[in-house]
Amino acid sequence: MDTNFKRFIRYLLCVTAVVLIILHFDSILVWTENIWTIIFPLFLGCLMAYVINIIMKALEDHWFPDSQKNTVKKMKRGICLFGSIFLIFAVLFLIIRIVLPELIEAFSVIGKVIPIYFEKIQAWIVENGKMFPSVVKEIEGIEVNWQELFKKLVTYATSGVTSMLNSAVSILSGTVTSIINMAIALIFAIYILINKEKLSIQLKSMEAAYLKPSFIKTLNHIIYTADNCFKSFITGQCVEAVILGILCTVGMLVLRFPYAPMVGTFIGATALIPMVGAYIGAIVGGFMIFTVSPVKALGFLIFIVVLQQIEGNLIYPKVVGSSIGLPGMWVLTAVTVGGGLAGIPGMLFGVPLAATLYRLLSIDVKRRTEIKHDQAKCNETEE
Repeated sequence: MDTNFKRFIRYLLCVTAVVLIILHFDSILVWTENIWTIIFPLFLGCLMAYVINIIMKALEDHWFPDSQKNTVKKMKRGICLFGSIFLIFAVLFLIIRIVLPELIEAFSVIGKVIPIYFEKIQAWIVENGKMFPSVVKEIEGIEVNWQELFKKLVTYATSGVTSMLNSAVSILSGTVTSIINMAIALIFAIYILINKEKLSIQLKSMEAAYLKPSFIKTLNHIIYTADNCFKSFITGQCVEAVILGILCTVGMLVLRFPYAPMVGTFIGATALIPMVGAYIGAIVGGFMIFTVSPVKALGFLIFIVVLQQIEGNLIYPKVVGSSIGLPGMWVLTAVTVGGGLAGIPGMLFGVPLAATLYRLLSIDVKRRTEIKHDQAKCNETEE
């Protein structure tokens, strides 16, 4: 068959495919969403396996260094795997155990304090009426019956019982679906980690069977670089979060701020989100301290700003920035773009992804520069 005719058929098929996609885009979008819903637990399982593997490998290297006993070899994978899962769940439980009770208490306190603060503000404005006489007349006429107000709120809430029940059913259904997805993902992650060597051999066999050697080399280089950047980022981010949480807790204890262990733990947990996580924790912490003392809440916010400057200029560049090799300007760019595109997951994945692209581009630029330099030397030698 003529080469030009083959090329024509290939172009015709591509154009036909593009036209069909445009005409049936809505159906394709629905079909894609359905497929994604089905495979999402498996995708989540792969992410879980990747994170758990970092801890598992560290435990294997630490607890079973180069052991040649068959019994130890058979046991170490299971022990380290379930030890890694236990550590992750223990940390999550500890964070929830420290944060949740204090947060519930803060909300109950703020509910009791709001009426008292309102009455105090009202009395202060009346006493200092000379400063704003027009406001005093309005304030004096305000009489808030808090019991009646709460009764109205209860009546308003109970009037929408049907919608509330529907919302409760939707929330319960979503919660059950999430729990099932997490369970499937965890089981799939365990299967991956138990058989990771076998899966690696199978993938390499498929590469050799279906891909060209030059493409395999390029693909493996990209995968290796991405793996190195993501592992460095996850490890560095966790270390940075622990350091920030400890510094925050110690600083709050020294300055005698309330809720020190809870706020320090919460800020350490939110610090896993690059650059902006600590500020999210600071807002919640400031709100909780405000329920005890507005003055201390202001002092806490000043303390957090100072701590965040130390963290942003000293800790983060040394612990995370150096580990992934990404300058601070590009870290901020990755967080901003990733957050705009995909929210918090975008912030988490944006930095290591940007670090991967940055490192690949740097290596390629260096390689091309060396080639041009060598060519220039050869030309000079020939002349």
